[in-house]
Amino acid sequence: MTDATPSARRITVVGDALIDELRDPHGSREFVGGAALNVAVGLSLLGEDVTLVAMLGDDEPAERIRSYLRDYGVRLVESPSAHGTSRAVSDRTDGEPRYEFNEAAKQRGIRFDAGTRAALDEADLVVVSCFPFDFAEQYGELVAAIERPEERVVVDGNPRAGMLADRDEFLANFEDFASRALLAKVGDEDAELLLGDSLDAFVDRLGSAPGPHGAILATAGRDGATVYHDGSAVHADIVALPGPIVDTMGAGDATLSAVVHHIARHGLPQSADAWEPALLDAMTIAAATVRHEGALLRVPQAETVYPS
Repeated sequence: MTDATPSARRITVVGDALIDELRDPHGSREFVGGAALNVAVGLSLLGEDVTLVAMLGDDEPAERIRSYLRDYGVRLVESPSAHGTSRAVSDRTDGEPRYEFNEAAKQRGIRFDAGTRAALDEADLVVVSCFPFDFAEQYGELVAAIERPEERVVVDGNPRAGMLADRDEFLANFEDFASRALLAKVGDEDAELLLGDSLDAFVDRLGSAPGPHGAILATAGRDGATVYHDGSAVHADIVALPGPIVDTMGAGDATLSAVVHHIARHGLPQSADAWEPALLDAMTIAAATVRHEGALLRVPQAETVYPS
């Protein structure tokens, strides 16, 4: 599944790093996580040269995150946090998941200092995921810090209800940034949270907004994913692999990692025929990832891929 091209591309991922606490009838377990962190680690596993820009506190959870990133070969550029390290609690003890975030997650932010700007300037590609688009000052700093976004930026809004300070501000800034980007990822849950509408409606809205417009990657859980680019739509269904689905938490991040990896090695696909293998590859990686607990990207080895 990984590319044989020998030279890794330099990719900087900007966003969140946190501790995911999962509670269910069997007890409580903790994982190092965060959408941006998951994408950074996934890209490193796929052979890229990755830096993560994220906020951490001065505490024991931050040490766990640093150690985890070292284990997977991801460089870290830290932004300080006055409220400690972010934590997300997913409580599944009563069936339907309930999510809670600590104060650090709600007050998340990136410091655009010399280290952050250097990581952005040196990158071949920049991935922005779970960024605080609802804070106008943060968004302005992000835009000012990245040159040529239409050539090298991929963005995934990844809004979370418990972290949103201002839904309208988040939506407006995400839409503006998506219009500047090489590729924007949106999901069905994003559409429901930000618009109260369908994924198709969100895609239509992004596609009709002013701006040059790159590609849009729309993910819809069990209904697979579709790429919209230059007036065409390319769809891929979920891929059936042996074994049960264990945890869908990392599916979207694995999909994004695989697509960014393809762009890093081959450039943005310019035709439906070129998008089809890229999207199938992403769906296969996502299918392997959800067959394990946690959000760590998994690459199928000897698994047989069945038609879904």
